[in-house]
Formats: sequence, C-alpha cells, structure tokens
Amino acid sequence: MGTGRLRVDLDAVVANWRALSALARVECGAVVKADAYGLGAGPVARALATAGCRTFFVAVAEEGAALRRVLGEGPEILVFSGHMAGDAPLLEGAGLVPLVNSLDQLMRQIEALPGHPFGIQIDTGMNRLGMELSEWAAVAEIALEQNPVLLMSHLACADEPDHPMNPYQLDLFRQMTDGIGVRRSLAATGGILLGPDYVFDLCRPGIGLYGGLPFEHAHPVVTLDLPVIQVRDLAPGEVAGYGNAWQAERPSRLATLSAGYADGIFRALSHNLVLWHGDTPCPAVGRISMDLVIADVTDLPEEPDSLTLIGPRQTIDQLAAGAGTIGYEVLTALGARLARSHVGASA
Repeated sequence: MGTGRLRVDLDAVVANWRALSALARVECGAVVKADAYGLGAGPVARALATAGCRTFFVAVAEEGAALRRVLGEGPEILVFSGHMAGDAPLLEGAGLVPLVNSLDQLMRQIEALPGHPFGIQIDTGMNRLGMELSEWAAVAEIALEQNPVLLMSHLACADEPDHPMNPYQLDLFRQMTDGIGVRRSLAATGGILLGPDYVFDLCRPGIGLYGGLPFEHAHPVVTLDLPVIQVRDLAPGEVAGYGNAWQAERPSRLATLSAGYADGIFRALSHNLVLWHGDTPCPAVGRISMDLVIADVTDLPEEPDSLTLIGPRQTIDQLAAGAGTIGYEVLTALGARLARSHVGASA
C-alpha cells in the first residue's frame, strides 16, 4: 500500500465518551463536526449512538443532513452555525436543530420554519457566535415564546482551569439564563473538567472523545503508520532533501516515507519531527515535502516496512507541540489520501 494507514479505534472513542459522561453526571452529547475531527463522522457517530449517545453537534446544516442519513431518525442533531440563508429545506428535511446566533437568524427561523425545533446560542464574552447580553435582553421574550429546546454558550479558556475568564463567563451565563426553564449547555471537554458548576443539563465533548487535551486521561484513538518507499545508504558529507537541508555526519541509512504536507504533516515540523519503529526513535531529516518525508533509520537493526507518526510513543498533542499548534489542527489536517480504517464497536 502506497499511502499512510490511519487507524481509528472506535472502542476508545466510546470509552472516552463514557468517561466524560461519568465526570459530567448529566447527559453528554458528542461533537462530530468536521467529519468527526477528520476521523469519519459516520463510523464515529454510529458507534456513539450504539453506546447510547442521543445528541450530536455539527458545524453547518450540510454536515447535519449527511449525519442524519447515517443515524436515521431519533438522535437529535444540532447545528452551531444556526439558521443560515437557504438552510430551511435542509433543516426541515433532515430534522436538524439550528442554534440561532442573532436576531436575524431568529426571525428567519420563526418565518421560514414556524414550530420547528431550534436552540439559541448566547455570547458570554468570547465574541465569536451568539447573542450578546443586550441583544438577548431585547429578544428573549419573543424567543422564549417559540419554545427553544436549548440555550448554550461556549467557554473561551476552559483548557486553562485557573483563567479568570471561566468564572466570568459562568456568572454571565447564569445571569442570562437562570430561571428560564430551558435546557442549558455551557461545557465542552474543558468545561466538563472544570467541575460540576459548569455542566448544567447537557455537555458536548469534542476533542476529548478523540484522545486530545485537555482530557489527559483519554484513551488514545488514532494510530498513523507511514509506509517506506525506499531505503538508501549515505556516506558522511552527503546531503538529503530540498535545499540540501540535512547533511550526514556519519555513515547513515535513510528511509523515504510516503506522506508529506499534502497529508497533514506540517512543513513547520521540518527538523523537529520524530517517527517511531516500536520504541526506537527515527528522526526526520531535511525538509518535509508535499508527498514525502525522509527519516534516519541508521540505528534500526533491519529495514522497516513502515514507521509510526501517531501512536503509543507520540500523541496528537505531542506532534502538535512540535509544529506550534494544537491537537485539533493535527486531526483535522490529516489528508484524504490516508487510508482510514475503523476498528472496534462493530466497525
């Protein structure tokens, strides 16, 4: 096989969902936007639904419609982008719940889909999506007459437990929603870990399901092995890769791997990337190119068939740190060429 092999452990996804549900002690949904963070929304959502998850979150209506075809009737699918112009047929046909973000979206929902379920997103200081305090105060009476099914907001700094933004947002969320009698949601993965004050009625974990921080006790979900195309021997002084960016200081053996920045291995990782053969590190050398990575396998006793990029010795967050980014971006950047397989949970 000429492409990298991306293995997704669905049993680990389900175990992470159950662990976060146990911490929250309220209903936990699942965020499966961006194709379940690049890991396959269909298989992931089916596994979670089989395990008992009944509420799913996506970014846009198109994702929700595709997910409905996978899950069938029953599970609730909520759309973070709300009710965009032209969304009404998808929202109605697929039974999606838009989380309206503004007065304009609220009026569009009321006029285009009267009686159709919807939720409301309010902004508690992140200044990204949702109605601010003044806007919510002006429209709350009208909105609540339409019987929304959820009021939600999003924490900006939940991955920093001691950040003062967390209690500030919690207080504002309570000011805007206490006493209303509508189901509420504030916590994603980081919010669940902040403790019971943040969980309310429904939590919506995302990255924690897929093995990422800030859920330090998550089961690892992803393994990525890259096949070796060719192995060659270099004498001291010979160079490798674009720009002669690496020069051998000893007799060396280099393996050329079938993957590159087109597959989500960031070029910024050049000179700062390690692959693994079991417990033996194999540093990448030279620049990462579009389709290829070169690794130093001099210290291996035999020529490898593949090397591991993500696995027991290197998590998505450790890989992300080398590129100055976060595990979310590592997962969502993994390219379509990678051969994905799903194991466990009746995959």
